[in-house]
Amino acid sequence: MGNGYLFFNTSIGVKKPENIRNKEQACPFCDRNQLSDIIAEDGGMILLKNKFPVLENAYQTVLIETDDCEGEISTYSSGQLHKLLQFGLKHWLEMEESENFESVIFFKNHGPLSGGTLAHPHMQIVGLNDIDYRENINQDCFDGLLIEENNGVSFTLSTKPRIGFYELNVQMDDSQYKEDFGVYVQTAVHYLLNHFPFKCSSYNIFFHHLDKRIYAKIVPRFVTTPLYIGYGIPQVPNNLDWMARKVREIYFAEEVTKGISN
Repeated sequence: MGNGYLFFNTSIGVKKPENIRNKEQACPFCDRNQLSDIIAEDGGMILLKNKFPVLENAYQTVLIETDDCEGEISTYSSGQLHKLLQFGLKHWLEMEESENFESVIFFKNHGPLSGGTLAHPHMQIVGLNDIDYRENINQDCFDGLLIEENNGVSFTLSTKPRIGFYELNVQMDDSQYKEDFGVYVQTAVHYLLNHFPFKCSSYNIFFHHLDKRIYAKIVPRFVTTPLYIGYGIPQVPNNLDWMARKVREIYFAEEVTKGISN
């Protein structure tokens, strides 16, 4: 077991390309002939070893979601959405089952405030040699106001958010992929980018595997509140009921077809 800290290799970090802010920087994921250390691919999706493994004591991989550099998960067709999530979940869980790591994290960055450096849509699957991320997770951070539920999959708005304010959760059991899971994840992202009461251009999706359930936590990213940075105190807004009701009205009213994919 480690001490809970991941060490970042700065000599590798300074070499990483960055084109979220620097639009003149060429996208390395678009030049597919130059990609190396490919682990698996399916159509436009490619899983490969991270060329810039900045985390020590970790095995870093990148999942390139599509060959469309302007793509974004909220606009994917239904078929593309479910294919991507099944591909990502499969390889994440296989890395877990290998028992080569203390734990395996699976996440997505999007936008300039998400912590990512490349705009091309991608996710990351990282095997941690010394850290079990599950020790830092309180299950109640996935509790919340129910927005929609179907086929054993639930979509909620956190009442005990990890960082604070607004966090959307989707969960299902780990026996098999259910399309409602993907629909709810896509709906959460679409809401943040298009209907959120504050202009939002950045978000993260964090996947968790706990007690035979798979969770996706979708978090809008802004400048993090100083109360959390300085004191670790999350804040809970007083309009959660309004927001949960608003998402239901926009996406799940009876006259609206479920989902937003084509």
